[in-house]
Amino acid sequence: MTRFGYSLTILVGASLGLAACSGDITTPNPSGGDDDGTVSTTGSDGTTFDHENDTISVWDLINRINQEGPPAFTAHMHGCTRPTYTTLGHILTSIGVNLGSTTALSAADLYKNGQSAISVANYASRARENVAITTSGASRIEDIFVAAASEVIQNLPNVARCQVGGVGPAVFDASNNLNPDAVACMTGVPAQQSHIDYAKLAVTGATNTQNGQRIAVAAILAAAFTCN
Repeated sequence: MTRFGYSLTILVGASLGLAACSGDITTPNPSGGDDDGTVSTTGSDGTTFDHENDTISVWDLINRINQEGPPAFTAHMHGCTRPTYTTLGHILTSIGVNLGSTTALSAADLYKNGQSAISVANYASRARENVAITTSGASRIEDIFVAAASEVIQNLPNVARCQVGGVGPAVFDASNNLNPDAVACMTGVPAQQSHIDYAKLAVTGATNTQNGQRIAVAAILAAAFTCN
């Protein structure tokens, strides 16, 4: 076919297409509603699809951006990451965990043998450390905190940075209530009433007091350091 033939075919096809389309076009209702005079956004076979008309006010959007920053900024500031492997080790040491322990299934054992699960950097493969929250990484870190809880409860009063006048805070008092000063030492932020209430529920709801205390401490550490 000649170039002229191609052009003619295209023009004819386009004109037929326009004719077919023009026959399907209906005159829109000036009121903005359906042809029967009602106003509706419900889709049907003759229209399109259901959709909402509620949108955020442009002034509310501007106010949000002024307070929180643009999305490209807030995505970095409010991202959910975990501590690096080295930082996690420093955290454990700073709250009384002995990372030199060789006891099976101790916090030190789970930490040393958990590099793959936590996604530590593999320099031979030129792979950086993945600090994003993954199922395997979060599970291993929480297992470490559970295993570390007993050591934390026992050793936190001896941690120098937590001591006032040479005396450190006991994690639980004689009535098995969580000590707010111990929470502040473990997490680096002041304790909230929710910490105290949750610990009370964990202790009273466990099969025994020791397990309840371990669960409470592990949960507080996981909440503080799994995503920051």
